[in-house]
Amino acid sequence: MVKETKIMTVREAIKEAMSEEMRADETVFLMGEDVGIFGGDFGTTVGMLEEFGPDRVIDTPISEAAIAGAAAGAASTGMRPIVDITFMDFVTIAMDAIVNQAAPMRYMLGGEVQVPVVYRCASGSGTGAAAQHCKALEAWFCHIPGLKVVAPGTPNDIYGILKASIRDNNPVIYIEPKALFGRKGEVKVGEIVPIGKGEVKAEGKHITLVSWGRMLERSLQAAEELKSEGIEVEVVDPITLVPLDTEIIIKSVKKTGKLAICHDSFKTGGFGGEIAARIAESDAFDFLDSPIYRIAGADTNIPSAKNLENVVVPDVEDIKATLRKAVNKK
Repeated sequence: MVKETKIMTVREAIKEAMSEEMRADETVFLMGEDVGIFGGDFGTTVGMLEEFGPDRVIDTPISEAAIAGAAAGAASTGMRPIVDITFMDFVTIAMDAIVNQAAPMRYMLGGEVQVPVVYRCASGSGTGAAAQHCKALEAWFCHIPGLKVVAPGTPNDIYGILKASIRDNNPVIYIEPKALFGRKGEVKVGEIVPIGKGEVKAEGKHITLVSWGRMLERSLQAAEELKSEGIEVEVVDPITLVPLDTEIIIKSVKKTGKLAICHDSFKTGGFGGEIAARIAESDAFDFLDSPIYRIAGADTNIPSAKNLENVVVPDVEDIKATLRKAVNKK
C-alpha cells in the first residue's frame, strides 16, 4: 500500500527499500565490502550500520566468491541476505557461487529448499572507472536457469522492485545503473513493483523502443525530442529481464509495426538479441514492416577518458538517428 510519494535520488531509493524490508523482517540482512562503517562504495548504505547493528549490516572480507557463497548458504537456511557486489565487474569472481550453487539449488533439492538472496550489481559506464569497473553483464545471468534478473531504470522502479526482489524466494540479480545514483525522481513509498511485469513508459504509434536501466532515461528523452519531427515512439520498459514480459512487447510491436531495442551492454550477445529473437518467433513478426534494430554498446572495452567513454555507449542522438532510419524504412 502506498503511504506517500517522495522525491528521492536513486541511492536513497535503494537504501529506503532495504531499510524498510529489514525493519519488517528480521531474517533480512545486508552483507558486502564497505557496507557498514563506510556506507557503501556508492553511498547506498549510509546510516544502516547505526540502525541495524553489525550483525545485520556485515562488513565482509574482500572476497566476492566467499561473500556470494556465504549468502547462498544463509539463504538456504531461511535467511534473506542482500549482497552488495558493488561494481558488476566483480561478479566474475562470484560466478561459481551464483551460477553453480544459488541458481540450481532449489531445482536440485526438489523445491524443498528456497534460496531468497539478492545480488546487487552496480552496472555500466558513466563514472570514468574504465574497463574493469564499467561492464553491463546482464546477458550472462539471463542465460542461467534459476536466476531472476531485474534491471529497473527509474527511482520508483528501483525502489519497488528491490522490495519485491528481497521478498522473492529465488536468487535475484538486481542491476543498478550506477551512472544514475544521483538522479532524482518520485518514489511511491510502500509500493511493490512486481517482478516479471513490464510497463509502457511512453505511448506512440510509429515504432516500439524497448529499453531498460540506464538507457531508459535516454530513450525517453529521444522519444520526447522526436515528437517535433512527427515521430511518435512507444517506449516499453521490461523492468524485469527474466522472467521477461514478452506479451507487452508483442502487443506494442503489433501496434507500431516496427521495433528497436536499446541497451548499454555490448551488442554482440547482448540481451537485445534475445528480445529480437522472441519477436521473430512470435506472431508479431508478421506485423513488422522494417528490420529490427539494436542500439547497443560497442564491442570494445570501456575507456577511462570521458570523451571516449561517451563514444562507445549510445547517447540520445544515436537513439534518434536509429529511430529515424527505422521509421523511414520502406
